[in-house]
Amino acid sequence: MTGDRTALRRFSLNQATTKHWPLPDVVAGCVAAGVPGIGLWREPVAEYGLARTAKLVRDAGLEVTTLCRGGFFSADGWRDENLRAIEEAATLGAPVLVLVSGGLPAGSRDIDGARARVADAIADLAPHAEAAGVRLAIEPLHPMFTADRCVIATLGQALDIAERFDPGVVGVVVDAYHVWWDDTVYAQIARAGEWIASFQVCDWITPLPEGVLLGRALPGDGCIELRRLREAVDAAGYTGPIEVEVFHADVWARPGDQVLAAAIDGYLREVV
Repeated sequence: MTGDRTALRRFSLNQATTKHWPLPDVVAGCVAAGVPGIGLWREPVAEYGLARTAKLVRDAGLEVTTLCRGGFFSADGWRDENLRAIEEAATLGAPVLVLVSGGLPAGSRDIDGARARVADAIADLAPHAEAAGVRLAIEPLHPMFTADRCVIATLGQALDIAERFDPGVVGVVVDAYHVWWDDTVYAQIARAGEWIASFQVCDWITPLPEGVLLGRALPGDGCIELRRLREAVDAAGYTGPIEVEVFHADVWARPGDQVLAAAIDGYLREVV
């Protein structure tokens, strides 16, 4: 199912949702379906070629809504890697670089120190991002990822950092998968206001697969109140793209055009 362009005006397909669909086919599929936006990931962009990717999406008339991802501030070489990510986002015309903070440093149990280092790293990167015209977007991840992937576990924690900066330079990501469980999330979305840089949707299904990372479903296949979240970010003043971002082996195994059609259908029924 595809929708008309008015209904899909905010829809963006995050490239991870159709992980095994070659980039030229993703772009062609989006154009054919009337999808105006695409969220890109650094690894497949590098594989296809940064300049080639930029030309491909530009020639197709697609808006690049985000680039995933920067961050991982506990890793060696994090600064140079993030400066490269900022430049890649600028080359692609991506206004937002999503930051996943990274987990605890090896051998450390100091979660407060790890969160402080995230704030310091973003302060270091912010002038470079501003100069490049790229907005840094702090993405909180569900608490089950705190140790190894992201010490920023709530929208409130992300805002505690983002609010130190101009919202045009540093913002936050509201990802339904990671925030839906939080009983303060609607108050935090209202607080976020102009700091909301990206809104991503998918659904939560159980039982979670081994490793838990691939537990996402297409909108409507799980238990998240997606429309309520969308209404909340709208009420907070966010008018930007809404990305469908799904990680699940069964979804990835399906033909890309079928996944895109199902994503559009779920978006129109459950989000809009």
